[in-house]
Amino acid sequence: MKKDHDVIVVGGGHNGLTAAAYLAKAGRKVLVLERRHILGGAAVSEEIFPGFIFSVCSYVVSLLRPEVIQELQLYKHGLHLMPLASVFTPMENGDYFAVYPDEISTREEIKRHSLRDADAYVEYNHMMYQMAFAVKPILGMVPPNLAVLGMESALTLRVFAKHLKSLGKEKFHHLSKIMTMSAIDFLDEWFETDVIKAELGISGIIGTMLGPRSPGTAYVLLHHYMGEMDGAFSAWGSQRGGTGAVSEAIASAARGYGAEIRCNAPVSEVIVKNGRAVGVALRSGDEIYANTVVSGCDPYVTFRELVDSKELPVELVNAMDKFKYRGSSGKVNLALDGVPEFTAMKDKTLLNGSIEIAPSVDYVERAYDDAKYGSFSFSRRPFMDIIIPTMVDPTMAPPGKHVMSIFVQYCSYKANTTDAERDEFGDAVVDTLTEFAPNLKDLILHRQVLTPWDIEQTMGLKEGNIFHGELTLDQLFILRPAPGWANYRTPIRNYYQAASGAHPGGGITGGPGRLAALKIIKDGN
Repeated sequence: MKKDHDVIVVGGGHNGLTAAAYLAKAGRKVLVLERRHILGGAAVSEEIFPGFIFSVCSYVVSLLRPEVIQELQLYKHGLHLMPLASVFTPMENGDYFAVYPDEISTREEIKRHSLRDADAYVEYNHMMYQMAFAVKPILGMVPPNLAVLGMESALTLRVFAKHLKSLGKEKFHHLSKIMTMSAIDFLDEWFETDVIKAELGISGIIGTMLGPRSPGTAYVLLHHYMGEMDGAFSAWGSQRGGTGAVSEAIASAARGYGAEIRCNAPVSEVIVKNGRAVGVALRSGDEIYANTVVSGCDPYVTFRELVDSKELPVELVNAMDKFKYRGSSGKVNLALDGVPEFTAMKDKTLLNGSIEIAPSVDYVERAYDDAKYGSFSFSRRPFMDIIIPTMVDPTMAPPGKHVMSIFVQYCSYKANTTDAERDEFGDAVVDTLTEFAPNLKDLILHRQVLTPWDIEQTMGLKEGNIFHGELTLDQLFILRPAPGWANYRTPIRNYYQAASGAHPGGGITGGPGRLAALKIIKDGN
């Protein structure tokens, strides 16, 4: 059996590409196999309509680890991040709340709503910065295997315990609350203004089938706060050319180190001999052999589709069958003939940032209830996170035209599989948004609507979950994706996992890919 490569990476999403880049940099002969015609997984840019380029799924960049950017020299490979420095939240009474690029303007804006909250906002940001700084080392740590407490795991636990002890009583108290409370219960301790709590709290529900008052959402809030640009936490940005350009920058780095990347190469199975991964079989019937196989796919694909369950412990198979995906996020991408006019927006420069349709805590909670209990399986008046990337990057649309990226919460995986259901969901999004921007409907040239089912079918993400599994407390760190298997290894020798279903979780981070590659290198594979 001739081995053509040292490592085969299954899946050309950004984490698979990151793993490939690090492994190739370390001298491994690496082959990446991507089933689609284009790289990036859910971090992909496509010209869906002539002249209009969309970040089809993932649409903002914040969580990309600074060490990945630096170690792979991504700026030399086309990474071009542009800050999304403002946030605009229109309210149902015609007022609004805004966060500006500078602290003074933001403080004055908060004073319009509450003098108390203006002071609290400064203290809150300082506290969250401390929490992000406290958690940051954990994001770069390979989780220990508590099932086999060897020297390596013992040392990791020692470092982990030492780090927690160094936080001090006050920081540890805040961190304990964040790990267990709901986003709104946590924010209630800081703020009195409803729209401010809504705007801050929505970060806690993104990518989860949970409401802002559901326990555990405070951690998801922190997860998104840890977005970092140029050393600044909670800094978000867009990539010139869309998020697919991030994936292409990583792919360029991987190729620069010698990795080979093939598209239109779907893998049907990982070949296992005597409990060891020795290669892959393609759907074409071809077989390619290697010393090591890395899955850049979600846990379900990694453990339940690519390998025979007989190769895995029963407890792991059962854990994978119980792993929570619960896709809850949809996407609506619009090609526009002009710029929408938001009735409450006085400062048009706010169009360059994020626009949040989350006018109150109750609005977001009702959106959750509507999807959970309603007959349509999606919110009739949903929460939306919107950017118009062409305001800062005109290359994504023809002259004078624009693209609008609308992330939508909630849309359940349970329905919305037919054209009629999909259109209903799209109409609910547009109708709700038109309440705040009355000229929107007249501007729409084209519309792309993606439900979680569509995301699963197109991108291969189980139940359309954008994080490869919910970021709940029972699915984090040593428990992600299952106890005993959080250190990127699998029960099959030389078969590794390197995607968002592993620590530190979802978003465009590159973290799982990097940590998996470092583990493989340390293992000598």
